[in-house]
Amino acid sequence: MTVHFIGAGPGAADLITVRGRDLIARCPVCLYAGSIVPRELLGFCPPGARVVDTAPLSLDEIDAEFATAYASGHDVARLHSGDLSIYSALAEQLRRLERRGIPYTLTPGVPAFAAAAAALQCELTVPEVAQSVVLTRVSGRASRMPETEKLSSFAASGATLVVHLAIHAVDAIAQELTPFYGADCPAAVVVQVSSPAERILRGTLADIAAKVAEARIERTALILVGRALAAHNFRDSALYDADYRRRFRGGAA
Repeated sequence: MTVHFIGAGPGAADLITVRGRDLIARCPVCLYAGSIVPRELLGFCPPGARVVDTAPLSLDEIDAEFATAYASGHDVARLHSGDLSIYSALAEQLRRLERRGIPYTLTPGVPAFAAAAAALQCELTVPEVAQSVVLTRVSGRASRMPETEKLSSFAASGATLVVHLAIHAVDAIAQELTPFYGADCPAAVVVQVSSPAERILRGTLADIAAKVAEARIERTALILVGRALAAHNFRDSALYDADYRRRFRGGAA
């Protein structure tokens, strides 16, 4: 018996990986985060599967589902939104499984920030504009931010910022970032990315908070900030430059 943690993607049912889909199809138990994981994915469950929405459950109750499946010898497909590597509440579940000696696997999914970049039709890293992407959040009820991880510290680098779980603080975020990026710096908010309800707000640090308030956006949104979001006059990457010699174009191996 194995618990298979699966990144179910950012919202669109067809953005799950083939591996993730196939795992769902062979597991007699499926635990899914019903608050955001698309219900269409449950159509891949085998007939008669036990399907449990974990949105209203506590960690202890989820752990009990794992224990029951383990005792019955039933593989579990555990679906999380986006990708497992960030903000997935994965670590505490793995710790519980390790204590019980229950084996598990991890299957990555399409992260929300990647889907947001696709929705904005932009690259988050642009030559000589921004070559780093910072994925972060702000303190909230679920957990506090470490003292050393401040928006101002990240902003000082000029990197493209993607702020998760923070739409309630968009005004404060814009104010904190403005001294580093400038009031005219491009900013965007992508709501329920890749889902049928997706919405995109574009603006600058000067006006993005007002646009969010006018649109009455309160949850399931990413905030993106940085010059790369609307870069135009930048140099081409050397990767495809005619004079750039490399292994696949006449250079050394």
